[in-house]
Amino acid sequence: MSTALDILLVLLLAIGCFFTFLGSFSLVKLSSFFLRIHGPTKASALGVGCILIVSIVYHTFYGAGLHPREVLITVFVFLTAPVSAILMSQSALSLMDNTPIDPSHTPDPEAPIREDIDNRNTRRGDEPQDAADTTTSGPQPPRAS
Repeated sequence: MSTALDILLVLLLAIGCFFTFLGSFSLVKLSSFFLRIHGPTKASALGVGCILIVSIVYHTFYGAGLHPREVLITVFVFLTAPVSAILMSQSALSLMDNTPIDPSHTPDPEAPIREDIDNRNTRRGDEPQDAADTTTSGPQPPRAS
């Protein structure tokens, strides 16, 4: 019984460590805020939950008995991770100027660039063409002969 329990605890601990690593890796590697919030809240909650279940089972069978703090931590993690993810994504959506772009709509790559956003489209007459155009106008000093 003890060997089977040890193997089960090691497997749960390995699964918990994998999901915790996966959640932290997704926080670093994913690009947008909404993708970054998904990994840590889902995967890390599952990983920490597995690690806490291992702790509960280990202390129940090998330690002093079941401690209510581990059970409360597990319940707290599983209740607060999804709620915090929902609140952070709702606040990020409220701070956005527009709603997210509809994925079924693809932008036209040949569309004109708006003038108020891209100021590279200036008139050609305003810019000097070469170094000769940069001289000042007005009376020129006489040349020495």
